[in-house]
Amino acid sequence: MKLKKLLGLVLSGVLIISSVGCSSSKEQSKDDKKIVVGCNLVPGEELLKAVKPLIEAEGYELEVKVFNDYVLPNTALNDGELDANLFQHKPFLEKTNEEKGYDLVAVEPLYVCPITLYSDKRDSLEDLQDGDTIALTNDPSNESRSLRLLESAGLIKIKEGELVTPNDIIENPKNLRFVEAEASLLPSILKDVEAAFINTNFAVAAGINANEQGILIAPTDNTYANIIASRKGDEESEKIQVLKKALTSDEARDFINNEYKGTIIPIF
Repeated sequence: MKLKKLLGLVLSGVLIISSVGCSSSKEQSKDDKKIVVGCNLVPGEELLKAVKPLIEAEGYELEVKVFNDYVLPNTALNDGELDANLFQHKPFLEKTNEEKGYDLVAVEPLYVCPITLYSDKRDSLEDLQDGDTIALTNDPSNESRSLRLLESAGLIKIKEGELVTPNDIIENPKNLRFVEAEASLLPSILKDVEAAFINTNFAVAAGINANEQGILIAPTDNTYANIIASRKGDEESEKIQVLKKALTSDEARDFINNEYKGTIIPIF
């Protein structure tokens, strides 16, 4: 009998602990008023700081985590370390989902960062010489964007295909050479090549001026608009809707226009 009573007490204790644990977990979820967003330094962090008061006015705390590459923000979002991220366009997100098996979704397009070919050694596209070297980012979607832009300018011809690399070039009258590197490294590589395609966020952060150093600027294309991304199923949550409302506000639009003066173009 004593043994049965002892076992009964132990089981009762386990049930109580289990019940308390479940109750605590639900309460934490219900009271979670922090929105954690991953981004790059420019314009992500600057823009999020600008709209932080709007998010706080809705009763939420904003935590911004800055990443210096294009891989970790999606990994962190997929793993639940972030509620959302802001650094990529939809084609990049779709390629990441395909390669990594993630289930991340585009919530809202915000702004366009026209991809630009920069040079400190050539004053114009026409000044590119035979055998000049051009640096490209090594991520598939932005590398393809860059090569297609060169093709539209008449410098090369490329095979058909959604994603292309320098190996797909079939005509290259100027014998241009290409090197690939991580996007964050391209500003430092610019001095070692004749020209480099540098994503706007890294160019602005490095003080590289499109008006002074840009020799080829892509036309505005909303296909490549930077987006808010979240995990699938979270896009209609209150957190994400509060974030979306702040980032598509008049204050957000005015900040982008005043701070970046056409280098970054809001589309909301």
